[in-house]
Amino acid sequence: MSGSALLLGSLVTGLLLSGGGAPFFQGVDDRWAAWVIGSPRGAAATFATLLDRLGGPLGTVLPLALIGCLCVYGRWRSALFVFSAAIGANILLVLPLKRLVDRPRPPHPWVLVNDGSFPSGQVFSAVTLVIAAAVVLFPPRARRWWWLPGGAYVLAMMWSRTWLHAQWLSDTLAGALAGIGTCLLLWRLFARLLEAEAERAASNSLWL
Repeated sequence: MSGSALLLGSLVTGLLLSGGGAPFFQGVDDRWAAWVIGSPRGAAATFATLLDRLGGPLGTVLPLALIGCLCVYGRWRSALFVFSAAIGANILLVLPLKRLVDRPRPPHPWVLVNDGSFPSGQVFSAVTLVIAAAVVLFPPRARRWWWLPGGAYVLAMMWSRTWLHAQWLSDTLAGALAGIGTCLLLWRLFARLLEAEAERAASNSLWL
């Protein structure tokens, strides 16, 4: 239920933006953009650019590598979950939403960007990778140790998108909400398959 609400909230915000004109939260976006203004050179810009590259096309390497490792160990159910959350959802949800909303990006971005600022695909990818990795790599009790570095990575990605003037703050928030909502829905959808995989792992019959 919470996953549906988060995803719906992101979609409704996108529909409001697609109507044209400045949204009611544009003032917050403008103030944040003014607050994070800095120099395109220096340690902060270098770190932000590194995250930009990690979240771009290069970012697909990480989920694909995870999927490959899971398949090698016979965990095709987990691999399918990671693919659906980290790659499939981006193609089927984020890209069409970007085209539908077609929100202009902040002026003068410091990195190469395409059309459509809403929602942030890089933040969406960061969130889905963090949650998918938590589900397939860590037992329930150990996941709490993963949320802190995972959450820090997502927040850093959100900061980098606004620092580089590549996206508005609301774009990054929408990307995060959409990513969380999507993962929660897919996690529930794949629950039985993942439980069956865990049982097969316990009986050393993963490939069956």
